Amino acid sequence: MTGLFITFEGGDGSGKSTQSRLLTDWLTAAGHTVVHSREPGGTELGTELREIVLHRRGFIAPRAEALLYAADRAHNIATKVRPAMERGDIVIQDRYLDSSVAYQGAGRVLDAAEVREISLWATEGLLPDLTVLLDLSAEHGRERIAATRDTYDRLESEKNDFHERVRDGYLALAVAEPDRFLVLPATEPIEVIAAAIQTRVVSLLA
Repeated sequence: MTGLFITFEGGDGSGKSTQSRLLTDWLTAAGHTVVHSREPGGTELGTELREIVLHRRGFIAPRAEALLYAADRAHNIATKVRPAMERGDIVIQDRYLDSSVAYQGAGRVLDAAEVREISLWATEGLLPDLTVLLDLSAEHGRERIAATRDTYDRLESEKNDFHERVRDGYLALAVAEPDRFLVLPATEPIEVIAAAIQTRVVSLLA
């Protein structure tokens, strides 16, 4: 039996962690085994790479940044996600290749198709069964982050125009793959968002 691969995407402050936790609790209560991962940082190697790409101060060339994310992704999928799915587990992950297409492709103004191809090569073509996109404006995201962030984050520190390009990149991905994406307004009440996600996951489990 092959498990499910569910990813959460969205701008900073969109509520991915909250919804991931709620979905995990709901699935666990229903008797499913859930494995968590994140990108970057889902593995021991990934944690080291996360420090470089998110918290290192100073310039990193956009193509180098994209390749660092792809390296983390390759290791995460090979050593954590695929083994869990082969056991029949449900993998819930914070960010995946769509983040690279949105942040490095749209945000850094690289070729989105090339960024995507690098990640598909790194992961041997693995795509999620469901990608939940929590849509939020850059302005709202910054307001939420300001209340909680206590460490430097290279991407969060970018200006609003960068984050608006990221948002547009995400929405373009969702339009291109409507069967995989579930787009929800991140400004809706938490319980309303959670219920919509559960409804979609029920259809996958069936």
